[in-house]
Amino acid sequence: AAPATAAPDPAPSRPAPGSWTRYPAGETFLAALAGGRPVRAAWSALPGPGWPAEIAIVAATTAAAGRGVVIVVPDARDLARVDAALTAVNQGDAGHVCLTADLGPAERYRRWLAVLRGAVRIVAGTRAAMFAPVCQLGLVVLWDDGDDLHAEPRAPYPNAREVLGLRAHQCGAAALIGGFARTAELTQLVAAGWAKPLVGRPDVLRQAAPRVRAAPDEAELARDVAAMTARLPSLALRTARTALAGDPRGSTALAVGPVLVQVPRRGYLAAIACARCRAQARCAVCAGPLRVGGSNEVPGCRWCGALAADWACARCGSDRLRALVTGAARTAEELGRAFPEVPVRTSGGQHVLAEVPAEPALIIATPGAEPVAADGYAAALLLDGWALLGRPSLRAAEETLRRWLNAAALVRPTGAVVVLAEASLPAVQALVRWDPVGFAERELAERAELGFPPAVRMAAVTGPSTAVAEFVGSAALPDRAEILGPIPAEISGPAGPNAAEPDAEPAERALIRIPRTDGLALARALHAAQAARSARKDGAPVRVQLDPAEVA
Repeated sequence: AAPATAAPDPAPSRPAPGSWTRYPAGETFLAALAGGRPVRAAWSALPGPGWPAEIAIVAATTAAAGRGVVIVVPDARDLARVDAALTAVNQGDAGHVCLTADLGPAERYRRWLAVLRGAVRIVAGTRAAMFAPVCQLGLVVLWDDGDDLHAEPRAPYPNAREVLGLRAHQCGAAALIGGFARTAELTQLVAAGWAKPLVGRPDVLRQAAPRVRAAPDEAELARDVAAMTARLPSLALRTARTALAGDPRGSTALAVGPVLVQVPRRGYLAAIACARCRAQARCAVCAGPLRVGGSNEVPGCRWCGALAADWACARCGSDRLRALVTGAARTAEELGRAFPEVPVRTSGGQHVLAEVPAEPALIIATPGAEPVAADGYAAALLLDGWALLGRPSLRAAEETLRRWLNAAALVRPTGAVVVLAEASLPAVQALVRWDPVGFAERELAERAELGFPPAVRMAAVTGPSTAVAEFVGSAALPDRAEILGPIPAEISGPAGPNAAEPDAEPAERALIRIPRTDGLALARALHAAQAARSARKDGAPVRVQLDPAEVA
């Protein structure tokens, strides 16, 4: 029997537009939500801490019209901020529920039933909340759609952006998708006419965004010859010193407060090399990369854990080591020596800070673990840009800009941001100009020219070489399908890539590329081929993934 539908509380009154007046189309968007129209917006949020309140306003506006809302954010810290904003707008927590994994089965099921029976209109949560059975769905909201936490790593690999977009289309609901950055996928939806851009006014953006500089620019190179090679050039140190203690000459308006230092890697020395020939240090047992876990610790293997106390370079015989990749722990140690009277706090890994006070301090954080500072950060240093931009990934530049913008958005409008990367790179220029839309449009145009997603649909078939060849050969692919590969693929095991079963057949991956108009036909063909293999009970597993997030 279907559950009885509970009568929800009377619809709340429509809230004031608040900070949505900073967007030229903001009040029009709110009026469309109040009228129940299925408007869809690609939101480029203005920098600053106000995005949870803006989400709460659109949710309350939709709820005031008697419609339901689903809000999906990347992690629990973002959810806590949205929860507080919804409570403030609704003047209590009775108008919404939050769905998270740490609630426990009983409480989570109780809230799920309340949503299913229509007792509440607004649901906020992390990835799994995209399936929340909200009654009379009127709006779906997705914050920071480029975050990989929105992609389910288990079959059938649903992505929150795709699921919420389909729900909005099928229910005739409105959609608000965006963040500080803009993904190529969202830009594709704008280009197709599915969504309209929602951006702030240029004058407001200039007032809200911090001042961004690239360390090795021409002016700095004339002042500091080591600006191109030093990991912490003088510009970064001067900016941090001014933000922590103020300018004794009073020549800058930079307010005193905490300084955020974003480091791409966790640990101490994430990768080391021979000091003489620069060859990466490898384990003598499994040939895995070596790392140093802490000060005065013996190097150890990242794959098998074996210690390398008597390591010697296989190429030149030297036993001296140098750092290749410096982690957050070593960075905190170095900055602690440079600023001995300033507190140093770290955020990342198993210890992630949610908030930090407004007092001067150095906050060392990995991407995605940056805490929110009361009144904002006085400055931010974005270190080791090469480590992010140099990753062998199709999305390296897009993901790097997203991480930079998320960190820079935590800085006060009067603050300074220093990014340590080549100033001429498109991602750096987009950060300096705070132009995520232009960067995303350029990224989409380049992918369309080269035939990469999301300009085309692509499927990845991974498994043992024989099984992949059989699967691709038996699938009734559309005529315009193009098969790339197969090529060797890495399967991670406890001792490193391809080491889970040493005697197993080598793994391979084949990519199937097709125009977007034939995407549904490709999905049907792959589904039929996978169903046939399952019916035959073929032993070799084959992983089939449509539009994989990473195409290295």
